[in-house]
Amino acid sequence: MRILSIHATSMWYHATQKTKMAEPVSTREDRMEECVVLFCCVEKLDEKNPDNVIASAVKNIQKRLLTLGVNRVLIYPYAHLTSTLGSPQVALAILSGLDRALSAESIDVKRAPFGWYKEFEIRGKGHPLADLSMTICPYEGTECDFTCPYCHHPFKEADAVHVCQQSAGCMGSCPEPE
Repeated sequence: MRILSIHATSMWYHATQKTKMAEPVSTREDRMEECVVLFCCVEKLDEKNPDNVIASAVKNIQKRLLTLGVNRVLIYPYAHLTSTLGSPQVALAILSGLDRALSAESIDVKRAPFGWYKEFEIRGKGHPLADLSMTICPYEGTECDFTCPYCHHPFKEADAVHVCQQSAGCMGSCPEPE
């Protein structure tokens, strides 16, 4: 999971149009004052362990809120933080789970609707700690045995997909390299 966290004076959004994966909503417009906005993007790798993603995100977010002295968050689904999106079903489950888990920790939480095009206005605080990006690993720290050379995400080598080094027409039956 990727999170862009912005300490904000205010955040307003208005859901303008549904996508084919839009969740049903009763509130299409909302705002939050004096909060941390969490632009959240669930990645394909997060599907391996959604519960750990939620637990790890909660720990990281709580630490951030403590540093900033804030107890309010607005979770904003934002697919534009990765090129490897998770499925809409898992993404919604993780974001809803994050909402419930943070609320259970007595944090004031709002969540913008998933699967909607939205216009928004944010007024960031503009101090040295106001903006922070976070990468949440779906594995527990000791389980990863490989790091992606592109995004530097830790993952299990066994989860890597076969990529042929010989031809674009490969069907995955290449002989093992020597």
